[in-house]
Amino acid sequence: MYSLIFHGKKSIELQKWRNPRILVMLFQNVFAFSNSFSTAIAAAASPDVSPRDGQKGNNFTVSYLVESLGLTTKLAESISRKVSIEDSENPGTVLTLFRSYGFTDSQVSTIVTDYSKLLVADAERSIGPKLQSLQSRGASTSELTEIVSKVPKILGIKKDKAFNVYYDFIKEVIEADKSSKFKKLSHSLPQGSKQENKLRNVLALRELGVPQRLLLPLLISGPKFACGKERFEESLKKVVEMGFDPTSLKFVEALRIVQGLKEETIKEKVNVYKSLGFAVEDVWTMFKKWPNSLTYSEKKITKKFETLKKCGLVENEILSVFKKSPHCIGVSEQRIENFIDTLLGLGFSRDEFVIMVNRFPQGLNLSAENVKKKTEFLVKKMNWPLKAVASTPAILGYSMEKRIVPRCNVIKALMSKGLIGSELPALSPVLAITDQAFLNKYVKKHDDKELVADLMAIFMRKTRKKDKAFGPVRGFEVCKVLA
Repeated sequence: MYSLIFHGKKSIELQKWRNPRILVMLFQNVFAFSNSFSTAIAAAASPDVSPRDGQKGNNFTVSYLVESLGLTTKLAESISRKVSIEDSENPGTVLTLFRSYGFTDSQVSTIVTDYSKLLVADAERSIGPKLQSLQSRGASTSELTEIVSKVPKILGIKKDKAFNVYYDFIKEVIEADKSSKFKKLSHSLPQGSKQENKLRNVLALRELGVPQRLLLPLLISGPKFACGKERFEESLKKVVEMGFDPTSLKFVEALRIVQGLKEETIKEKVNVYKSLGFAVEDVWTMFKKWPNSLTYSEKKITKKFETLKKCGLVENEILSVFKKSPHCIGVSEQRIENFIDTLLGLGFSRDEFVIMVNRFPQGLNLSAENVKKKTEFLVKKMNWPLKAVASTPAILGYSMEKRIVPRCNVIKALMSKGLIGSELPALSPVLAITDQAFLNKYVKKHDDKELVADLMAIFMRKTRKKDKAFGPVRGFEVCKVLA
């Protein structure tokens, strides 16, 4: 695999955590664990929760999550795709249980977001006994709430002993992080078991610098990824030498993929890309941007090429699109076809479609509804020409609520007062610049303090009461931005 990665080039110079000798020492020093970690962990990571029957659909789930936890509608809708509740009785009992143990609303929201199946778990027989067990063992309220909110899936472990073992390990990791001195556990596990392998490897990742938010969930994950020894060490060394940052999610994703693919399979994947015109260096550059690019089948990759050719892109343009945004390889053919159909229906030409894809490949992953909504607003409501959108397609990836509407409302307010002339300014200087640049250009330059305050209120989506879409103005927020 190294020949594929470096393609005859010099091996990159590793930094502190990329030094092979340090890696070797790392693996030699992380075999220290407690005997209590042995057979007790065998039944870990098997959730003791099950969805309730007679689901009423997503509407109740969304409204309940928004009202009871204060979640955004978008987040609640995302959770509703994972779990559905038919009434407030069971989830209400679960939420009450958490709060009785000292969990804050913010922590409860985090738990429900990360492990939504707990909403339909049996609070009395499944969740309660685990929390009670930890409390009886001396876990303080702060320890209990912090650990469970960081790794809520721990509550899905069936066996009490395994649950306690993982809790203790997670607690030690968290406490060690607080002191900035991650000490090695001074005990030993029977070598060779899957549980010993997983804990050893997770500890190795921790010493390499993988942060808590990425590390701890691995303990509760399936056994395949973090188990093994030689294979894990080899895969970890390869990912480190490729230059992935251990503090990033891409590091974990790349490690998972490299460890899960055989050398022969990796070569086959690379050859597929080569047959389409990519250089080997291109393949690994895309892998660093989007590790999943190495998991797609030959059929999926070639079919994506064919789809984009049918849409009007030539081979070099397609190669460029995938090099810029390799995640586009995973976009479905149907979504791409919907994207171009939507653009054509809005009045864009096929040539403009090609320009837009070349300049903003990420647009292929936008929903047709999203594209239509933003384009119609900019063209019909604001009167910018289609050509302006086609030449600056990245604006279609901006948030409608957080960026497009507030800025456009500021521009309309200025035009209504005759402060920027009767003609619209160019689209790009309005939407494509940073917030600070926009404020300097269109808001802060005015001498009238009351006018500036009004414009800031509009910009922050907090307009006057007559505009119910934004709600009341909050003076402290205005002052904060102007400061």
